[in-house]
Amino acid sequence: MKWEISHRETWLYEANPTLKLAVLVVLFLAVLLIHNPNVLINLSLALFLLFCFGTGYPANVLFWMFLPFFLIFFSSASSMMMFGEGTTTWFRWGLIHITAESFWRGLHLGFRALALGLLGLIFSLTTRPVPLFYSLMQQLKLKPKYAYSFLAAVRLLPIMLEELQTIRYALKVRGVPRQGGLGKVKRYAIPLLSQSIRRAQRIAVAMEAKQFSGSGPRTFYYEIGFSKYDGWFVALFAVFLFAAYYVGIHYPYIPIRDVR
Repeated sequence: MKWEISHRETWLYEANPTLKLAVLVVLFLAVLLIHNPNVLINLSLALFLLFCFGTGYPANVLFWMFLPFFLIFFSSASSMMMFGEGTTTWFRWGLIHITAESFWRGLHLGFRALALGLLGLIFSLTTRPVPLFYSLMQQLKLKPKYAYSFLAAVRLLPIMLEELQTIRYALKVRGVPRQGGLGKVKRYAIPLLSQSIRRAQRIAVAMEAKQFSGSGPRTFYYEIGFSKYDGWFVALFAVFLFAAYYVGIHYPYIPIRDVR
């Protein structure tokens, strides 16, 4: 079965995965420390534009990937708006109490969740698993037994999806009646679990035979280094952060500067 989605690789794919991970972790922490809604809105818009035009995926794929994070944005923002605390009441009806303070806090919380989600999407969509773990082994000296174990686990995911579909087809061919609830779970879970245990055992034996558990020096088929794209990547996100802060401070959309 073919699970891969067609896309074009932009220059973001060429950046060193370890450097990319470090930059996005720093941005992740920066988003948590930003308390000005104007700055957070600007940063979220910049990340959204990069997500749309820098990841190289078709628009329909980006829509379905972005939809869950938009729902998280809407649910977190609306929950804080309708049930938060404050002194300046805008609307009250039963348990729903919208105040000026809760509205701005909800907006800030929603954009924070959206920015964090976009950071994760940009990293996951522009980083291939194999170069990532090779880079972690070469730049951060991650032990091969951990790196290759993660790679094997990632490789098992599409195999399990294929096995799930195979089991579904086999039951359909044999005329097994459809059942809901616990019966359906047992019918699919037991074969998948047994197959996963067998595959994991074979992979563990193969890794042991190839001395992946050893601590000695190893050679690598892929040599992951640094290039000009790493400088571009750092510069791009530095510009994003500076521009979001500058515009948010000097040209605010809303009068609130701190929601704490």
